[in-house]
Amino acid sequence: MSNNFNNSKAGKVAIVSGSPDERTVRCLLILVLGLISLGIIMVYSSSFIYAREVLGSSKYFFVRQLLFAGLGLVILFFVSKLKFNFFYKHGSKIGILFFLLLIMTFIPGIGTQLKGAHRWIRFDHFCFQPGEFIKYALLFPVIYLFENFYSMKFKDRLNYILMIVFPLIVLILQPDFGMFAICLAVMAFVCFLSSFPRKILYSFLTSAFGAAIFLIFVSPYRVQRILTFLDPWKDPQKTGFQIIQSYLAFANGAIWGKGIGNSDEKLLYLPEAHNDFIFSVVGEELGFIGVAFLVFTFIILAYLGLKLAIRAQNRISMIFIASVTFIISTQSFLNMAVVLGLIPTKGLNLPFISYGGSSLISNCCAVGLMVSAFRMHLDQEGA
Repeated sequence: MSNNFNNSKAGKVAIVSGSPDERTVRCLLILVLGLISLGIIMVYSSSFIYAREVLGSSKYFFVRQLLFAGLGLVILFFVSKLKFNFFYKHGSKIGILFFLLLIMTFIPGIGTQLKGAHRWIRFDHFCFQPGEFIKYALLFPVIYLFENFYSMKFKDRLNYILMIVFPLIVLILQPDFGMFAICLAVMAFVCFLSSFPRKILYSFLTSAFGAAIFLIFVSPYRVQRILTFLDPWKDPQKTGFQIIQSYLAFANGAIWGKGIGNSDEKLLYLPEAHNDFIFSVVGEELGFIGVAFLVFTFIILAYLGLKLAIRAQNRISMIFIASVTFIISTQSFLNMAVVLGLIPTKGLNLPFISYGGSSLISNCCAVGLMVSAFRMHLDQEGA
């Protein structure tokens, strides 16, 4: 992938120790560290009963999440010290790599099927979910395509379009509609921020919305999710069971919560208590105060990310930082909305909080790339 940093400058920003920009970066990193720490606590609190009864070790998920967090923070630090120019130049290769990993989820003996979905690659006792990384890997070819659409040759333009479309097709085949929706949303966001023509943007949005509606109504289980969302009490013991238990968790938590470790719903009542529905346990154990604090924390995270994007040195850095912020923020609030019963379930976890190594490590890597992109002035001559 060629580079166009030099002709897309938006004003140089020097980052010096103690400057407002450096303090913003530090605040962002401290906030991420705080979310990860809270996530480790809540994963242990929400999973130790299930882990003890089903897996024979109450600390099973806690220890693994601790390892994932350590690895994620190391990767965050390492990536933040590398030059973003390197990642942008090789963005197409990164996209192809994770596309191939997506394909591997369908290979018998390598890919693992769970609940009818082919989303994981198994390595001994660990599973790797390429979809958690593809939403960030696609940013490189998407940004390049939208920023250079009319200056590219038709063959190159087609190659980039295929590079973007093929992973989306695989996500549908897995199926992973939640990740597919996130990818479509961030592509529209990048398109909006870039110099891409608005007429084509509106056509893209209309087509994407139509495709999403079609994919929902041709799949019986997605239609069932909508029906359950509209009336979960119609089948409270089966399709509506999870969201009703989530309601009970928030009701039990009231204002102040029942205290860390005192949730009743995690006693094998609430499915996915340590994963997609961990926000319910937060509501029960920390109450409305804890829920409001967590929501406010993600709002501050979004604010700091957008502040860095506005202060970024060039258009590429600005669009990338804003897009990563958009992904993390959108997924966070979609997860919260699902758990609160405001939208149908989508199978998206809560970034930095839910259990899962692929999600935690990919998000840490993305934050490291944000910091690296913001410090592009270190390598302006090589751009």
